[in-house]
Amino acid sequence: MTLFMIERNFAEQLDFTVEGATEVTEINNEVGVKWLVSFLTADKRKTYCLYEANNMEAIREAARRASIPADEIIEVTEHRPEWLLAAT
Repeated sequence: MTLFMIERNFAEQLDFTVEGATEVTEINNEVGVKWLVSFLTADKRKTYCLYEANNMEAIREAARRASIPADEIIEVTEHRPEWLLAAT
């Protein structure tokens, strides 16, 4: 699976709810993507979400089904300081 960072812009402030997370997770499971973590900006109008998926189209399809934006989808690579330090 490939890692993708998704930027989502919301016109109104966003509140995360159990119901919303459950719905998104069910849709993601149907499409074959996995939501790993999200970050909500202080003004609650933008999120940055890290996902695993086979391709960007699967993420777009999940967002479309959930009626949530996916304004930018960027393929990313994970690097952790402990991995780099352990290699030395």
